[in-house]
Amino acid sequence: MEIAAGAARVGNRILSWIAMIMILLMFLYGSYSLWDSYMINQGAFLTSDLLKYKPVLTGDSSPNYTLDELMLLNPDTRAWITIDDTHIDYPMVQGETDMDYINTDIFGEFQLSGSIFLSCLNSPDFSDSYNLTYGHHMDNGGMYGDVLKFLDKDFFEAHQTGTLFLPEKTYQICLFACMEADGYDRLIYSPGPDYPLQELLDYLTESSTQYREIGVNAGDKIIGLSTCVDAETNGRAILFGRLEERQ
Repeated sequence: MEIAAGAARVGNRILSWIAMIMILLMFLYGSYSLWDSYMINQGAFLTSDLLKYKPVLTGDSSPNYTLDELMLLNPDTRAWITIDDTHIDYPMVQGETDMDYINTDIFGEFQLSGSIFLSCLNSPDFSDSYNLTYGHHMDNGGMYGDVLKFLDKDFFEAHQTGTLFLPEKTYQICLFACMEADGYDRLIYSPGPDYPLQELLDYLTESSTQYREIGVNAGDKIIGLSTCVDAETNGRAILFGRLEERQ
């Protein structure tokens, strides 16, 4: 009996130690997960390293082209996009494929939040009638996370403008539509030089969740900002704006 009781006590101690180790491992894993999520979310926001390269408009509406310096660091740099009073305020790149900058920052380093990028199907100088851009949906609003907010009528009405800085010119962005669509939607996800813009404009008029009449026509130049609605589905949210060149 004493031997059995002693064995039981030893067994209990062993089980207690195992339970303590498992609790400690779970705590460490939970702490790491929180830290990892924090670092991913923080990486999605504009850093001081990038902010110094952001173009700014002077009093006469001419930009201060510090964008040229960023292009020296990364020749894939195409623009800098800002949507007023949102977190969308980033340099934009373009890869040979649309996978190049999914998890790569503008400095070429691995970053889960990736970069804002122009579709590889578009002309690098934004000369196409429809220019499609991509960004991850971050829960904290980083990258293109704020695009989803434009599905709400009040937010859509309160945020109507932005700026697109290119190396040689600057466009004002006049936002006019926001919609949800499937990631395989042909009209939205097949940009290019010979794009049928009028088909897209008719589609947006009929199907947008939010729409504002600003007189857009087939002779205009359009930009689309696309992000995921849910990482587990093909759902997308796309914000559209007309590009109006600043003189």
